Amino acid sequence: MDGRTVVVTGAGSGIGRACALGLLDDGWTVVLVGRRVEALAETVAEAPAGSRERAVPFPADITDPAAVDALFGHVVDLFGRVDVLFNNAADTMPYTPTEDVSPEDWHRVMDSIATGTFLCSRAAFRVMKRQTPRGGRIINNGAPSAEVPRPDSLAFTAAKHAVAGMTRSLSLDGRRYDISCGQIDIGNVTPQDRPQPMVLQADGSRRVEPTMDVRHVVDMVRAMAALPLGVNIQSVLVMPSSMPYVGRG
Repeated sequence: MDGRTVVVTGAGSGIGRACALGLLDDGWTVVLVGRRVEALAETVAEAPAGSRERAVPFPADITDPAAVDALFGHVVDLFGRVDVLFNNAADTMPYTPTEDVSPEDWHRVMDSIATGTFLCSRAAFRVMKRQTPRGGRIINNGAPSAEVPRPDSLAFTAAKHAVAGMTRSLSLDGRRYDISCGQIDIGNVTPQDRPQPMVLQADGSRRVEPTMDVRHVVDMVRAMAALPLGVNIQSVLVMPSSMPYVGRG
């Protein structure tokens, strides 16, 4: 992947950081996007010394149209093109009964997930359709909740449904420009540096659910990013085999 550029949002922690480091291992130039400069610097510091020069931190609020335009303008100025965008950034909120969801929390979650995915995808689309060679790939971080929601998760579930719809629209609209779009839905990942939470079940109880190591997510994102543009993984669910999902509720 030498000479190819991928933009990863939410690269300052968690899945975004892990995937950015995996893509660096594959030889990509990785633009690390997040709101916190210090967190992005920590991601760079975790990269092997030989790949740090290909890790480019860019602090930005992806819910701000001007910031997103500046981000992609900067990437084009530096590298001339965008080959892959991984829309990963997301804010969450605690389990909250529907009648208690505040407008502030609704907008915060929807903006970080749905609006951020829209703005970054729109900017990437504009670049990918006119660059030479033409085309590129967009990978969206979805969620099992877009198919089978958890209780008391209205804002998150709605936002991830929006992402699923955008994945399909981008995939369709991108055909004539050699732009592919796929989605990875991610099940329970082992938390880092914190205890595994008690997960709310459909019957109102809480229990610890099975988890998987984040490396399995990283391997899938690396595989999706490396595909030739004539091939696409439209949608994939990566989850612990014994995680409650099929028949959930």
